[in-house]
Amino acid sequence: MAKFVIDEDIARSTGILLADAGHEIIDIRDQGLRGAEDERIFRFAQSKKAILLSGDVGFGNLRKFPLGRHHGILIVHFPNELPVQEINRQLIQALNQLKDTDLSKNLTIIEPGKIRIRRHK
Repeated sequence: MAKFVIDEDIARSTGILLADAGHEIIDIRDQGLRGAEDERIFRFAQSKKAILLSGDVGFGNLRKFPLGRHHGILIVHFPNELPVQEINRQLIQALNQLKDTDLSKNLTIIEPGKIRIRRHK
C-alpha cells in the first residue's frame, strides 16, 4: 500500500476511502498547510517520503518537479461537474491497476477512463 500526502483540492472523502483501502494518508489541511504554495506542499510530501496526490495540474510541470527527484506525483484530473463519488470510484479502480513502481518517482495522471504515466529514467 502507498503513502499519500493529499492536497486540499482533493475531497476529504477520497482520503477516507484510500485509508479504508489500506493506504497511509496525510491531509495537508490537517498539517496547517491550507493555501500553501505548491513548492511548500511538494517539499512537505517529500519530507514524509509520500506520493503527492493533487488535482492541481501545475504539479505536472516537469521543470519544477522533475521525474525521479520525488517520491511520486499523482494528479487526479476530472471535470468539476463529475460527482465526488464517481471520481473516488475511478481513482480506486485506477489505483487497483497500478503497482507501487508505477507511482514511485513518476508523474501519474488519472483522467476519466485513462491512466497516463511519465516514467523517470
